[in-house]
Amino acid sequence: MTVSHVEVLVEEQSMQAALQDLLPRILGSISVVVHAHQGKRDLLGKLPSRLRGYARWITESYRIVVIVDRDDDDCHELKARLEAMAASADLATRSSTPDPGSIRVIPRIAIEELESWYFGDWQAVRTAYPAVPREVITKRGFRDPDAIRGGTWEAFERVLQKAGYFAGGLSKIEAARKIAPHMDPERNRSASFCALRDALVECRSSASKRP
Repeated sequence: MTVSHVEVLVEEQSMQAALQDLLPRILGSISVVVHAHQGKRDLLGKLPSRLRGYARWITESYRIVVIVDRDDDDCHELKARLEAMAASADLATRSSTPDPGSIRVIPRIAIEELESWYFGDWQAVRTAYPAVPREVITKRGFRDPDAIRGGTWEAFERVLQKAGYFAGGLSKIEAARKIAPHMDPERNRSASFCALRDALVECRSSASKRP
């Protein structure tokens, strides 16, 4: 089944800003709309009704991508919660059907936050903010973008402030708009980003098979 459109549900505007730049480069000719919410609680609270709403009108050529930050949640429990919401709306996920053409919802977890994806493409960060040291990601505690302790965005803020940026505090939307245009989806080292990218590439591959 060919994919013609992707709806993306995210927690906040910084993720929306980053994905609005990144996704067209990953999805190619597939149309995409990114919907921001007022944080994780808002997204998860509205998700069941939103999915039921989608179920009433989306066609088989649509996909719904839900991206939630792990934060302090157990990754498997959070994924199970998303899967249960999709099942309640009678929308299939990869885990619930062996038929790729039946998939409607693609739940993905950012481990830990959007800033993990920045640490995964440090070249893009340094292009946007040249004073940031190259060797940051070679230091212990930063080598695995998805395993940075103590809050990823807080760690990202400290690194940028030490380099002379955002003295008054990190503006997440501003950072997203500056960094995302320089990100290369193929070189990102964040496993959670790669999982999202690969799922979207599958959508693009399906679209390219149109007669």
